[in-house]
Amino acid sequence: MLPINRCLRPFRTASVAGCAARFVHDASKHATRKSLLPEFDLTGKVVVVSGGTRGLGLAQAQALLDAGANVHCIDKTLPVDSPSPDLTYHEADVRNVHQINKVMSKIADDHGRLDGLIAAAGIKNETSALEFLPDQVENIMSVNVIGTFMTAQAAARQMIRLKRPGSICLVASMSGSVANRGMPSSLAAEWGEHGIRVNTLSPGYITTEVVQSLLDEFPERRESWSRDNMLNRLSLPAEYRGAAVFLLSDASSFMTGSDLRIDGGHVAW
Repeated sequence: MLPINRCLRPFRTASVAGCAARFVHDASKHATRKSLLPEFDLTGKVVVVSGGTRGLGLAQAQALLDAGANVHCIDKTLPVDSPSPDLTYHEADVRNVHQINKVMSKIADDHGRLDGLIAAAGIKNETSALEFLPDQVENIMSVNVIGTFMTAQAAARQMIRLKRPGSICLVASMSGSVANRGMPSSLAAEWGEHGIRVNTLSPGYITTEVVQSLLDEFPERRESWSRDNMLNRLSLPAEYRGAAVFLLSDASSFMTGSDLRIDGGHVAW
């Protein structure tokens, strides 16, 4: 039998040294991987997300935060409990032009810059098209279309005032904000000379809190909506995190006036 000190000493020394070596090696590999994709890094950038208290807007706001951005969320109602201590919230209704411009100006002044916007604020109405009343249509359009445009305008004004290029993402959909798909081309053409890019993100059906409450009331819709795309399921807010970082980072630096469709093959079906 070997002496006890001979058994323990080599193994303990090798174990500590081995762990340290592996740690350094793994850290080096991580640093190398990170340096390969610097265009996705948002460190130091200031971005705004409207509709950022829940659902898609919140998921994308957290993704931008994880990518290093300083993220400000705008919503008409502030959350009782902040989803993240690192997200800054501002109370404003996208239908109120004065509020939106005031908040956007304050954010830009506080940081001396404004680099990006995701306009994700939107509402839904389950009324049949044959039963829609004029005031219901007006309400949807005032938020999903006019509110989106005025939010983009407020952000662009600050970017131009501070002479900073930026990226604006308008969240479109298969419902009331479908009109937003035609908006980026004209805005991109007008603001391109200032280095401002404008694109839309067109998601499929997303299982947000609002949609889940609807599915609880009409469970048959989960199956029918799932059949509307090639993957035969509904999407999750987290599945649009990468799109948010891509559209607001230098990874999409030559993309403007375009629509990024992530719908499980809904349109191509």
